[in-house]
Amino acid sequence: MTTIPPLRIGLGHDTHRTGEGGPMVLGGVKIDCELHLIGHSDADVLLHAITDAILGAACLGDIGTLFPNTAAENQNRCSREMLRLAYHSVREAGWKITNLDCVIFATQPKISPYRDAMVQCICQELALEDGQVHVKGKTGENVGPVGRGEAIMAECVALLHQAES
Repeated sequence: MTTIPPLRIGLGHDTHRTGEGGPMVLGGVKIDCELHLIGHSDADVLLHAITDAILGAACLGDIGTLFPNTAAENQNRCSREMLRLAYHSVREAGWKITNLDCVIFATQPKISPYRDAMVQCICQELALEDGQVHVKGKTGENVGPVGRGEAIMAECVALLHQAES
């Protein structure tokens, strides 16, 4: 019989196109800007990447499996709710978050003014402490859809550990 190691790593990624007119929801934070993200839910790329990372680390599928974009109840659904429900499944499977390391790839808005609020929101939603969540921004340096401001992408690496029984 194989024993599962007490640590798991998951990688989450999401991309959404931008559209004219705000506000934008990113990292659970409402950002007043001239753009919004286009998607079936509220299109919060950062929370979607985190959701995929924790689900992947726990081998519980992905955000599309739990919240398919073909289901009417997921139309305009809040990504904070999806993250909470996904983490509940992760916890039920016996895992807890050790830490999350996140990157948002965006030309606009600039991430640094909202970073602390995003970290605070994520910590609150997942009952995490200071130092367990890190968020950073990268601009795309005028390359590809992110650099041209046509899309925003996010990635997250999640480290999970077995919860004590």
